[in-house]
Amino acid sequence: MDVSSLLLELYGRIEPLAGEAVDGLDAEQLRRTPKPGANSVGWLVWHLTRVQDHHVAELLDAEQLWTRGEWAARCGLEPDPANTGYGHGPRDVEAVRPESAEVLVGYLGEVSGRTRPMLESLSPAALDDVVDRRWDPPVTRGVRLVSIADDCLQHAGQASYVRGLLGL
Repeated sequence: MDVSSLLLELYGRIEPLAGEAVDGLDAEQLRRTPKPGANSVGWLVWHLTRVQDHHVAELLDAEQLWTRGEWAARCGLEPDPANTGYGHGPRDVEAVRPESAEVLVGYLGEVSGRTRPMLESLSPAALDDVVDRRWDPPVTRGVRLVSIADDCLQHAGQASYVRGLLGL
């Protein structure tokens, strides 16, 4: 299996898992938390999508999908490119108010649709390119791609778990 096929398989698992976590939930259910201060299903899926959008846009040297169109407004937020959910406290979590599960699935679908072509065209040598020198050691494209997938899959699993805790 080549690098592109492997990463496409890995990233291809995110959308279905996140979609199952939000399937059939209404706006109120998406915002419900198992206890005060915890993350909601909607926030978790929003966050994993924001992370992928933010980081892949950086890898492509492109504008985030979040900052154009209606995704931010449909989640009750401003299109702030820095707002990915990192460092969010309870009030920030409550501020993420997706209109519906379809909004989250649609945004993730658009983000995934931009990620796939990048992965399809990836060469093994490109994995060693340094993409972020703010860390020690500097982050390579390969490490960043694994980090994005890891974050997304963990949060998709957490969203499913929270849904189960809530009995939804």
